[in-house]
Parts: sequence; C-alpha cells; structure tokens
Amino acid sequence: MDKQERHPGKNQTGALSAIKTVLGKLPYTAEAYWLLRQQGRAPYAYFSLQGLEKHLPSLRDQALAAAQHPAALEGDTPVEPQRIVIFAMLRKWIEHAALLGMALGGLGHKPTLLYLPYAAWDKHLNEFDQRRQNAYARKVLSQTAPVFPSISMLDIKLESAQQESRQSMPVELLASLQDVALRDTQYTLQIEDFDLQGDTPAAHLYQMRLEYNLRAANAFLAWINDQAPDQRPQVVLTPNGSILEMGALYQAARWLGLPVVTYEFGEQRDRIWLAHNSQVMLQETGDLWSAYQSHPGSQQLSQQELDRIQALYAARHNAQLWQNFVRQWQGTPRQGGEQVRQALGLDDRPVILLAANVICDSLTLGRQIFTANMTEWLQRTAQSFLPRENVQLVIRIHPGERYSKGPSVAEVVRAALPEIPSHIHLVQALDPINTYDIIQIAEFGLAYTTTVGMEMAMSGVPVILGGATHYRGKGFTCDPTTWDEFDRLLDEMLAAPERYRLTRDQVEQAWRYAYRFFFNYPCPFPWHYQQVWKEVQTWPLSRVLSAEGQALFGRTFRYLAGEPRHYLAEIEAEQAL
Repeated sequence: MDKQERHPGKNQTGALSAIKTVLGKLPYTAEAYWLLRQQGRAPYAYFSLQGLEKHLPSLRDQALAAAQHPAALEGDTPVEPQRIVIFAMLRKWIEHAALLGMALGGLGHKPTLLYLPYAAWDKHLNEFDQRRQNAYARKVLSQTAPVFPSISMLDIKLESAQQESRQSMPVELLASLQDVALRDTQYTLQIEDFDLQGDTPAAHLYQMRLEYNLRAANAFLAWINDQAPDQRPQVVLTPNGSILEMGALYQAARWLGLPVVTYEFGEQRDRIWLAHNSQVMLQETGDLWSAYQSHPGSQQLSQQELDRIQALYAARHNAQLWQNFVRQWQGTPRQGGEQVRQALGLDDRPVILLAANVICDSLTLGRQIFTANMTEWLQRTAQSFLPRENVQLVIRIHPGERYSKGPSVAEVVRAALPEIPSHIHLVQALDPINTYDIIQIAEFGLAYTTTVGMEMAMSGVPVILGGATHYRGKGFTCDPTTWDEFDRLLDEMLAAPERYRLTRDQVEQAWRYAYRFFFNYPCPFPWHYQQVWKEVQTWPLSRVLSAEGQALFGRTFRYLAGEPRHYLAEIEAEQAL
C-alpha cells in the first residue's frame, strides 16, 4: 500500500480505493494504521513537515524567552497584544505560518494557527488518507502549544447540513466563495473560459473547489461561533487571500467584519507584500503613491534612488539577476532594435507591441474592467488588427511561460486567428528575443496587467491598458474603461501617434512610480516561504526578535498584527536615516 500511495489518486486500483472508502468511515482505523504501520512518520514524502518538526523545539524556546521581555523588542514603543488567527494550508505555507506564529507570540501577541493538512488543492483526498495526514500534522504542530494553539480545521465539528449543503451559507458569502472557486479553476487549469455546468474536467474541478471552499468557510464560521466574545480574534492573517481556502477564509472573515491581513511573496528575497482588508494580489498601491506624491521631500527621486532603479532596469533589460531579485524573466540579453527587426522580419511599417501575461497568473485573475477576462481582451484585440495591414503587431508571449505548465497564450491567439497574417507576429516565450528590443522599436504598446506596460512608459513608449493593474491611473498610461473607449484610443493612436507621445514629466513619473513599487511597496521581512529553513539560519528567531531584528522588521510585524500601514511614518523614517 505504501508504494502505491506515493502519489494519491495515481496507480491505485479500484479495489484499493474501495477499501480506503470503507476504512475511512470507521473510527480510528486511519490513525491506527498511521501509528502502527508508518510509526508516526509523514504519510507521504511530499507532505513531510520534517523541517518544521526539527526546528520547532528551538523556535518555541526562543519565542518563550523573547516573550518574557517584550518591551525590549520595541524600544520605547509599546505593542498592544492582539488575538491573531493565522490560517495556512499546504506544506510550505503551514511551515511558514508556524514560524510566523512563533515570531508573533514572541512579540507578545496571542496567535492561534488554524490549518488544513492538505498536500494538494486540485485532487480529492479520500477520508482515510486525509485522516492520516491530519494525525501526522496534529502531532508535529502540537509542539507549538506553549506559545500558541494549533487547530486542524478538519477537527472542527460541523452539523451535517452545514457541511454537505449550501443552504446555511449566506447568499452574499456564497457568491464570494463561488468567485473564489472560479479563480481556483482558472488558476489550476490555466484557462479562463469554461462551462461551469458541463461534464468536463474544468466543471468537475470547479465543483470540487467550491465544495472545499464551503467546508473551510463553514469550519471557520463554526470555530468563531464557539469563541467567547472576548476571545474572538481581533485580526485574521492569511496568505494570498484570493484563491483556494485562503481566499475562502478571507471572504468569510470579511463577511464577519473581522480585520484581515493578507500577505504574499514576490521575486525579491527579504521582502513581503502586505494588504489590510484587501487581497494582496491586487497590489493596491494608491495609498503608497499618494503618500509619496504629497510628501514634499519625496516627490522626486534622489540621485541614489535614481541610480538604484536605473541599475535594476538595466539588469532586467540584459537578462541579468540583480541584488535580491531571484527571477530572471528575459532569457536573452539585448541585441538592439535593428537586430530584432531582422530576426522577426519586420519592415518599415509602424510596430505595435502587445505584451501578454501568463494565462491565469494570480496577478491577472479578476482584473477585468471592460472585458470578460484577459482571454477576451487578447483575442478581440488581435482580431482588430486583421484589417490593419499598414502596421505590424508583435504579440510577445510572456517569457514567464517557461515556468508554466498550462496552455500558452499562443494557443489563445491562434484560436482567434487560425491563419496569422504576415503583418501579425507571434513571439514565443522561448524565442531568443529580448522584449526590451521590441520596446525600442515600438510606436506604442498594449498591455493587460504585465509590468512590461509600466516599463514601456519608462522607455517613453505610450501604452493602452486593458486590465486593472497596479500602475493604472498613475499618470503615464492610457486607461480606457469601455470597449468603445479602447477602440477609439487604438484608432487615434494609429492615426496620429504624435498626439500620445509621453511628455518628459510622464516618463519621469513612470520612473518615480517604478521605484516606489519595487522598493517601497514591499516590506522588509526575513523569511521567504519558499526557502524558509535556509533563511532561518541567517535570521534565527532570536535575532529577528532582538533589537537589531526589530529595527529592520519591527514595523512589518506590526502590520502583520493588524496595524494599518503608515506610509508617511515610513517616509519620515527613511529621511531620518
């Protein structure tokens, strides 16, 4: 049985599945099997919490020691202890959440970890295997008890009607959870259009995701209802907040009116994205931008700041890593605009660059403004160029597709253009073409939410946006809100591109915003969830909770504990250095 169970759902005979179904309904069978046959180890290698189990005793001791002297951690700034619920699912997020709980406990807060011991989100796990994973996770996480309780949401008892049906779910919350399930399906299969009611893999996955999201939300609501009023959480803390059970918990908490902090990690080490009462993947930078634009000493970049963003931009142009950025999006260094003209067979007609996103990347889902989704925008925009033979459209597939397993944007384009005419060029993700060389020769650009749209403006190239991206409305892009307005802008730009050339101030505005987005929007943080135990070696908990660590990360931990972000205070702190 053990060999066959290395990958649940694969290589399992019907007889084995039937046996597990029966055993899963019998009390203590799964737990007894786990204890006797697997001797308390991880049921599956991919759900091993070995790193967490190894580090928890030391983390617990460091947190308890720090909690005895919380005033020393914050200097003269007192911290009001908060009751914080941290939610996590999947192995890496559970490990990271446990570490985060230890840090918050060491700072004097009162965390509680609610978790779901799932190893995957796109496959149904039978009750027998689910109970074994639950028993294993419960055993490992029991070590957090001296600092904070850890509670499996599978152990929260629900009424049968509450668990099995949607009738007890408030209509508004149910609609939100259906939206989450839709995003889950899009994110997992990397397709945007599918029939929710059809007999298809996408429809089945949607129904499964909705079922799991309903269970998670109901379990959370049941747990909240069991808490005494003075013991209910003051803050809910969850990764992401947009997809999977993380999105379900976010929606349930907001429906209850509880403050929620969502967090994620981008391409920078030592940095974390945070959002208060919002989904962090929306990257809402309005308050950040307003604060820096209104502060007299921060309306312009200093020479040091300008040098820094120029160095980052140069590295991105030349397919190089830079400082703490860990992902290299371009695979080919710059060769120059004329070289790319020759490589793509472009002539002297104006070049329009359409920079695509990765399909169903979490930074594109739910970003529609006047379109049904990004797929519709791509297809309709590409089709609009069919009769425009006086220009050349270059559709640049996002180089990030090399890290993706789903269908390519190229398939989406070919569905709209079965025969691609000679004046429309499709540049694949792995083609040895540098996107910035195309920007150099482009008359203007089209983008949905990709950061390339911002970088076009930084290069002085006008750009029309199709989606709700973070740099929309910042003063250097064209931001239509209807298809009619989008089509009108496209016609006008093609007819008289000189009318839309960016002014010097707009280009400088783009550079200022890019600096704020890359360097001021993320918060300093010691542990990226993808390599948490490696980074704990550099930043052990005791060091993070020391005066040294709090000088660097203290403000971030206050935000994680629910304190609204104070951009003006951050600006004053920067200027004091």
